[in-house]
Amino acid sequence: MAEPDLRSRFTEAMKASMRAGDAPRTSTIRMIMARLKEVDIAARPAGVDRVPDEQIAGMLRAMVKSRRESVELYRQGNRPELAEKEEAEIRVIESFLPQQMDEDAMGDAVRAAIAEAGAASVKDMGKVMAILRARHAATMDLSKAGPMVKAALEG
Repeated sequence: MAEPDLRSRFTEAMKASMRAGDAPRTSTIRMIMARLKEVDIAARPAGVDRVPDEQIAGMLRAMVKSRRESVELYRQGNRPELAEKEEAEIRVIESFLPQQMDEDAMGDAVRAAIAEAGAASVKDMGKVMAILRARHAATMDLSKAGPMVKAALEG
């Protein structure tokens, strides 16, 4: 049986957290669903009623990134209670994302993409990144992959 899509996972998680009386988790899932509705509406002019799971995963990663930035600011501003709230939201959001590759797997993927692209220098970095994005966007942190690709092509 195929894994349920992200939309149905959000709905099921929402029902479960409401039944469990987990208000913070319910609130975060509601926020995710509201953001997803905004993304769907923004995609309508392009003729898309419902964005695909890959785009939803990108939306979730963006939500995590903005919360991590907020955590930093709250810590600098000596507001640990707000930082903890953001970190709790990050944990809920990340629970819907696919497992991220570890360093070794990223290195293997980078080497394979370099070989596939026939990359010989840093000038070919764009080709390699395009291959990585196409194959591993959901499971690889591309902001970490860039420096790895650059180092491999320079070395």
